[in-house]
Amino acid sequence: MRVLSGVQPSGRLHIGNYFGAIRQFVELQNDPSNECFYFIANLHAMTTVHDGKTLAENTRMLAVDFLALGLDPQRSVLYRQSDIPEVTELAWLLSTVTPMGLLQRCHSYKDKVAKGISPNHGLFAYPVLMAADILIVRADKVPVGKDQKQHLEVTRDVAAAFNNEYGEPVLKLPEEMILPEVAVVPGIDGRKMSKSYGNTLDIFAPEQELRKRVMAIVTDSTPVEEPKPTRGNTLYHLLKLFTPQQDWPEVRKWFTRGGTGYGKMKQHLLGLILDYFRQARQRREELMADLGYVERVLSEGKEKARAVVAEVMADCRRVCGLAG
Repeated sequence: MRVLSGVQPSGRLHIGNYFGAIRQFVELQNDPSNECFYFIANLHAMTTVHDGKTLAENTRMLAVDFLALGLDPQRSVLYRQSDIPEVTELAWLLSTVTPMGLLQRCHSYKDKVAKGISPNHGLFAYPVLMAADILIVRADKVPVGKDQKQHLEVTRDVAAAFNNEYGEPVLKLPEEMILPEVAVVPGIDGRKMSKSYGNTLDIFAPEQELRKRVMAIVTDSTPVEEPKPTRGNTLYHLLKLFTPQQDWPEVRKWFTRGGTGYGKMKQHLLGLILDYFRQARQRREELMADLGYVERVLSEGKEKARAVVAEVMADCRRVCGLAG
């Protein structure tokens, strides 16, 4: 089964990114029945990032972070989206059969504009580029959360329109792979953890910076000796996320019985986070000292991806009358 997913290089990875997607990516690659393609969506990032140096650095660092967190280039194909120029060619072919109404109904565009992102053609048409990302490797499954199902539905609609228009099923219609439900990871202010809110706990932040962020988690004024509320309590939910299952009953008593202050709880959470990502943080330091290796991984991923892409594009160009 061929699996594909991509992540935009929009800045440092935080724990919400890890539990929401990257942990599942690693689990998928470890199943020998899966053939996993993971790409760094730097072309998509151009809808909001208009500084070349920033985009290049974010792209490189996301590759480092992926490898540090367990993506194995022997089990997965890791590549930069921009290293596959056929993706943008296929996006154009697909755009000629994509109804405007389909794009106008996409909630992602509306949501981003509502958040203050300046509307541009790239932001509006990004579902077509996303469809090209998926269809160009003939992915069987695409991991998505329940809130992302519309993205894949658009891809299937576009692929079906293309196949119907040219009378040949050259594009495979991918199926959704609904990721296991992961509770929304709260940020330090209680809202959903997001770079746009500035409320993240970054996985690879320096320890002192991470300590400062953990100690800034918003809590109430309940006295030390009193039981603490658990509903809507950011610290409670983060502790539950990182505490080993066998230890959770005792940690939970800190809230239900009282007698433990929030300061001690935050210190404990910091230790749990550092322990959880200790190997990844160490691996990242090693990778930062050998960025040439990271570039070799991306180069090899490009070649592996383009070998698959060539077959798909040959079929698409043929049916469109573009074959030389």
